[in-house]
Amino acid sequence: MKAGVRALGVAESYRDGGARSTFAAAVVRADRVVDGLAYDSCTVGGTDATDAVVSLLADLDRPDVRYVLLGAVAPAWYNLLELSRIHEAADRPVIAVTFEESDGLESGIRDAFSGEERQRRLERYRSLPPRRELSVNDETVYVRASGLEAERVDEVVRGFTPEGGRPEPVRVASLAARAADGYRADEGKPPDESDG
Repeated sequence: MKAGVRALGVAESYRDGGARSTFAAAVVRADRVVDGLAYDSCTVGGTDATDAVVSLLADLDRPDVRYVLLGAVAPAWYNLLELSRIHEAADRPVIAVTFEESDGLESGIRDAFSGEERQRRLERYRSLPPRRELSVNDETVYVRASGLEAERVDEVVRGFTPEGGRPEPVRVASLAARAADGYRADEGKPPDESDG
């Protein structure tokens, strides 16, 4: 992959007890240069995560970005992302990369929700593109994609993963989300008396 090709990575961070989860988007070139950041949030246990990602895309307004890489499909306690809607809003391929083996989310959704809330999440989950395993740098990740054939998905994920198994745009977005979450958690705390 050419060094100047850009991808936008999206990741979230959540601190126990909060009602909101922090999203960060990072524009990262294939040569690992960070080229932009944006922030938003969504409701923990809500259904607004897709809106937050679409908002990040609009805020950054980066026509030079070729791919969108998501670090989750069910952030913020089953606030499921709609890859097809994000693909439509982005007008470029969307790839969700997750990092843990799983039997799926249906049983967790069934245990955590009931009635219409359960049904809406199950429908959204079932509408996701199929998940498949991918070997990257001797590690295993799991990918779903909208708007890109499997062979190209593999090239993109590997091209943006210079080491380990986490694509650089997702890794940087995750760091940024955690930092923003930490900053927000520290807001309003009295200054340390030792600061003089």
